[in-house]
Amino acid sequence: MYHSLKELLQQAEDREVLLSEIVLDNEIELSGMEREKILQKLEERYEVMKRAAVRALGERLETAGNLISGIAMQHREYTAKGTTLCGEFMNLAMAMALSGSEVNASMGRICAAPTAGACGIVPAVLISIEQAKNCSEKAMLNALLTASGIGTVIMKNATVAGAEGGCQAECGVAAAMAAAAGVELCGGTPRQSVWAAVLALVDCMGLVCDPVAGLVQVPCAQRNASQTVNALTCIDLALAGMTLPVTPDEVVESMYKVGRMLPPQLRETAQGGIAATKSAQEITKRIFS
Repeated sequence: MYHSLKELLQQAEDREVLLSEIVLDNEIELSGMEREKILQKLEERYEVMKRAAVRALGERLETAGNLISGIAMQHREYTAKGTTLCGEFMNLAMAMALSGSEVNASMGRICAAPTAGACGIVPAVLISIEQAKNCSEKAMLNALLTASGIGTVIMKNATVAGAEGGCQAECGVAAAMAAAAGVELCGGTPRQSVWAAVLALVDCMGLVCDPVAGLVQVPCAQRNASQTVNALTCIDLALAGMTLPVTPDEVVESMYKVGRMLPPQLRETAQGGIAATKSAQEITKRIFS
């Protein structure tokens, strides 16, 4: 059992294994399921993730108010032109994150990771790396284990709810999960995986939750794209040896405290941020009139 990032990392280093192995053993102990059954369930969830990440790339999905309908396909078409500033890899990852958000908003099937509002980030990061590195199926399932281990620790010690901690607790935690998993896929160490997660949290500390009309569309979808980029950059930062002069668990604690400091208007109530603008209020009236 582990209850903190320190304990998770310590167990991995003591046994000289990846984080995913510790997470899998812990899941076997807690669930009573055999290893093969757990991996089968992970495979099923990854298939859901992959379908959601590409579904809206080729078709415009209808959403409530159509606030984000077609944005994934639009970005995929932009990427295909070959004129992007950040290159095909980064832009296709953003398009897949947008697709996940669009599928969610159209009431399609997604895999909450850790929440529905942040569902596009982990798939976009992992699928992008899978395609770039030609990763094996086993490696991808292990990456999901690592992501879930990071998410579990944060849930135990902080929150993944926008209503409690702002968007830093949803999209930010998703970025942390994705970054840790991505480091493992790229051959990094358990310590680098943990630091990638921590860096991703630091980079969006204080991010508010202000959904226009109270819908998980704007700016949720755009933040799925930006936090996908956050995760990818933190993977490289961690692999390059980046750390912080504070401990990983202190960062998780800080994220939670910052979230609790946010006023209710900035925690998923649609009463602050861009949700409180005149344009957003007009959209709300149009949709719910």
